[in-house]
Amino acid sequence: MASEGDEELRLVNRLGESRSPYVRAHASNPVAWQMWGDESLALAKKHNRLLFLSIGYAACHWCHVMERESFASPEIAHLLNAHFIPIKIDREERPDVDAIYMNYVQATNGSGGWPLNVFVTPDLEPVFGGTYWPGPNHSMTAQGSLISHTVGFLEILQKMRDVWTKQEARCRESAKEITRQLRQFAEEGVHSRKVGEKSDEDGLDIDLLEEAYQHFLKKYDTANGGFSVAPKFPTPVNLQFLLRLDQWENTAVKNIVGEDECKHATHMVVNTLRKMARGGIRDQIGFGFARYSVTKDWSLPHFEKMLYDQAQLLDVYLDAFIITHDPEMLGAVYDIATYLTEPPMAAATGGFFSAEDADSYPTHTDTEKREGAYYVWTLKEFRNVLGDHDGNICARFYGVLADGNVARENDPHDEFINQNVVNVTTTPAALAKQVGLAESEVITILKEGRKKLRAYREKNRPKPALDDKIVVAWNGLAIGALARTSAALTVIDPEKAGRFGKAAEDAANFIRKELFDEESKILYRVYREGRGDTPGFCDDYAFLIRGLIDLYEATFKDAYLEFADILQKSQISSFHDPTSSAFFTTRPHPSLLLHLKSGMDAAEPSSNSISASNLHRLASLLNDDSYSKLAVETVAAFEAEVMQFPHCFAGMLGSIVMGRVGVQTVVVMGPFETAKQKIKEGVGVGRTVAWGGGEWLRARNELVGSIPMDKQGVMICAEGVCREVTEL
Repeated sequence: MASEGDEELRLVNRLGESRSPYVRAHASNPVAWQMWGDESLALAKKHNRLLFLSIGYAACHWCHVMERESFASPEIAHLLNAHFIPIKIDREERPDVDAIYMNYVQATNGSGGWPLNVFVTPDLEPVFGGTYWPGPNHSMTAQGSLISHTVGFLEILQKMRDVWTKQEARCRESAKEITRQLRQFAEEGVHSRKVGEKSDEDGLDIDLLEEAYQHFLKKYDTANGGFSVAPKFPTPVNLQFLLRLDQWENTAVKNIVGEDECKHATHMVVNTLRKMARGGIRDQIGFGFARYSVTKDWSLPHFEKMLYDQAQLLDVYLDAFIITHDPEMLGAVYDIATYLTEPPMAAATGGFFSAEDADSYPTHTDTEKREGAYYVWTLKEFRNVLGDHDGNICARFYGVLADGNVARENDPHDEFINQNVVNVTTTPAALAKQVGLAESEVITILKEGRKKLRAYREKNRPKPALDDKIVVAWNGLAIGALARTSAALTVIDPEKAGRFGKAAEDAANFIRKELFDEESKILYRVYREGRGDTPGFCDDYAFLIRGLIDLYEATFKDAYLEFADILQKSQISSFHDPTSSAFFTTRPHPSLLLHLKSGMDAAEPSSNSISASNLHRLASLLNDDSYSKLAVETVAAFEAEVMQFPHCFAGMLGSIVMGRVGVQTVVVMGPFETAKQKIKEGVGVGRTVAWGGGEWLRARNELVGSIPMDKQGVMICAEGVCREVTEL
């Protein structure tokens, strides 16, 4: 039986030792936080205490709320320090730990989120968990709020202390059973077929794309765009799946899904992107997009800005522009690419930082942060900054009201009283008619007004905190998106194309120099004040490989394709399951309760869906059948789950098509600069593009190497033969 308190153990807060901005921000808490690692886990075993794991990230609004309400409380601190081993974890540094206990909370509670709080035994088996719990100092005022009916964190701590003290054996038995069920659940689906086994129905087929399309069609919000009720997340992987249905080189997808259906999929996505681009989820005065919208019409965001969202949305808006040539889509492309390549998100060393916080101080003299303080406005501020005439015009355009535009039920902390979240509520043409001005004059007022408001905001408001970690996985997404943007803009805007392309190359070169060990071929996940100690996870390899392939196709520089090939081999040796195929999210370790494989997409695409696509693309570029075989096996590992819920695997469905109909390999021959200009636009679904003059590629790909160097033109290579074509 556990002892009542432990007088011999005096914990001290160790978070000042961390490099993580999120973890380090808790260094002044009275809670004696420990770091995740062998030493802390050994303490729990030695003193037979439950561990309290609190997992979050720097830009998480509710993480900050819980810190203020609970972790700054002496009463809470006394209970945690005397009876538990409290550990604070940055989910962006340890996504493996986060994924394990998120699985538990989602399985037991029906949903999850951050902060993620879990009590676990000294053997790391979960006993109880949840997300935000109100603390002694909670300030919820919304009438009828669910929060008012939620058990408080103080009561939970007291209950967990008593249960562990008086019923430890029962706790351990229950935790072991839960862990057994979690392991069983984690193994289901990915063990449906062993490597080399044949399915009764010959595996996954393209008709699954039609099933996924029908699911999204039923979920589509025709009024507001998007595919869910509030809260609304962009989920770019789903948008990209739908947008690309009509863009496959091979006609098989259109034949099965239907030509009209593929075009309607494009319409749904473009409408969604347009609603988002005009909504409060977009920083209308500055740049970039928030993580999600509290409301179904995209008008009220949670204001944190995440690198992985910007990168994926840039990819999707770029696809939309290439397909539609819509200036509004291009405007969003410029907006996001500018946000990524300028301070605060762009690192001077090369690479991109992780996030900007949702909360900040309203003014330089305030001592309490508020959510969205940097982004919201009063009508009075509009008039003071812009003058009454221009201020009123801009206020009409952006939906700024004297009493504010945030509904009471969406303001539980009374942070948005008389405040406005800026949304585009009309068009310049319609506004011009309303105010009796020429449309051109209104456009000028709006452009100048935006500049003045941004300048005022930057000068007079403290900026949100920056999470200045460089995370490899998210940088990989940004590298690929910026590389593709650079290629697409080469003709219409060479100056910005060059700037965006340079940012992508600088990031790739920084990662290879600072976060890759050339001798061991190991990639490290995080850079902040030097290289972190944590080796890269499967998503770091997968997302960076994808970015490098995109960067190669934008620049035709062999070094990027060679690096992708090196990383692919390293990923296979470190994470691949030779028995059931697919890739584990992490290397096995005694401190990890489960050895998971990521198949379903979420806010980010799954590491296995990206890995399968990478393998198909590398197989095409390098003429390497071993890669394409592994790609097919990776997808097949999730066969049971994909067949049941294809819409949950949108990122993987494209690899089913590539496995069935192959990937078209385009090889451009001729002078380097001429080749770069030949193929610069196009979504390129089911197609890779290579320059046949690269020395490394010619040595790695015998088929490309067999093409005479003095050959001029465009070749299609397949099944051991390259043929010249006059157009694609």
